[in-house]
Amino acid sequence: MPFGFYIIMAAQFFSALADNSLLIVAIAVLREMQAPAAYEPLLKTFFTVSYVVLAGFVGAFADSMPKWRVMFISNTIKIIGCSMMFFNIHPLIAYAIVGLGAAAYSPAKYGILTEYLPHRLLVVANGWIEGLTVGAIILGVVIGGTLIQPTIAYRLLSLDFPIIETGIDTVSEMAIIFVAAFYILAAVFNLYIPETGVDHRALHKNPWYLIREFNHCMLLLWRDRLGQVSLAVTTLFWGAGATLQFIVIKWAEAALHLDLSKSSMLQGVVAIGVALGAVAAAKMVTLRKSVRVIPLGIAMGIIVLIMNFVRDMWLAVPLLIIIGGLSGFFVVPMNALLQHRGHILMGAGHSIAVQNFNENLSILIMTCLYYLMVRMDLSIYAVITLFGLFVSASMFFVKRRHEANQRDRDDVIHLDDSSCH
Repeated sequence: MPFGFYIIMAAQFFSALADNSLLIVAIAVLREMQAPAAYEPLLKTFFTVSYVVLAGFVGAFADSMPKWRVMFISNTIKIIGCSMMFFNIHPLIAYAIVGLGAAAYSPAKYGILTEYLPHRLLVVANGWIEGLTVGAIILGVVIGGTLIQPTIAYRLLSLDFPIIETGIDTVSEMAIIFVAAFYILAAVFNLYIPETGVDHRALHKNPWYLIREFNHCMLLLWRDRLGQVSLAVTTLFWGAGATLQFIVIKWAEAALHLDLSKSSMLQGVVAIGVALGAVAAAKMVTLRKSVRVIPLGIAMGIIVLIMNFVRDMWLAVPLLIIIGGLSGFFVVPMNALLQHRGHILMGAGHSIAVQNFNENLSILIMTCLYYLMVRMDLSIYAVITLFGLFVSASMFFVKRRHEANQRDRDDVIHLDDSSCH
């Protein structure tokens, strides 16, 4: 891999590290405010709403200038959102601003891979970016959980600097300062991302034109036989993954009797599994064979149901690693295939914007459904059962759709062959 690729990875790592640390800190702030428990999944809903609302614009924005500049601007927006939480703006509003930055950041961080690297390296590159993102999730939730631990938090707060009055008086303020430092570090790396030499299209000033162009791109990807399958898989994966974050926290509190600080670290255990699965997929699965991993999604949903019967940490940790491993192994090849098809059909930024719209619409729908289940006082075990069955059933239908596409393709080939004789 060229050196510039590692700069891109470093920028992505620290930005994702801050996003995941801030989620745990925001949950802690909501609990300090004694906000209703149902507000916690709404953090993810508010974070992702920008991905859906601005989907028609962020792809064109990412393709209108060098990707490093887009990433730098986006990280600056994230810093503003993080700062708003420091100045006591409601966590849901502040995290929504961070989500606005993330929505603009995403087409650039993935789109630059297709501009900077040949397509034969895309699966490996996706293994890297997913592995590092998952590493950032692991470290992010650990850092977030550590910063809100009373013993560590108060020890950090007790540190005094001569002459300087920091104005940091609470655990949440101290935690937010640490998170902001990660965003700033990511922004510094953005400045050193190399130019790719790809021509950029001027951003069209008519918003209706951009919306029509986005709709055209989305139809192109959903009509493409390979594009629709890979898009369906990644859409389901991200919706399920976002919901699983909150399920794991609630499940750890109910089944394992852990507090927020410790239960949030179990998210990191799932992420370890995703990292292992991503690395294995990068080594074992080529772009040509990527669709063969779909059955692992069915298996993942079934294995999630085992969570209902686990009450001990020594069983919980390997189970969560297996769930994460299956997720990572099937989503990395699908992500690479989707990027490849999108790049061919419409260009990097536009294809990633379409991907983000669908994936984050899935996150909005699934986190809202989880919010409603919490409001209805459904037990966490009932939620896990519904979640696991939904994932397996959805992946089964995606598998059947792909098989039907293959049969149609074979029929066309046979007709072409017969017409030659």
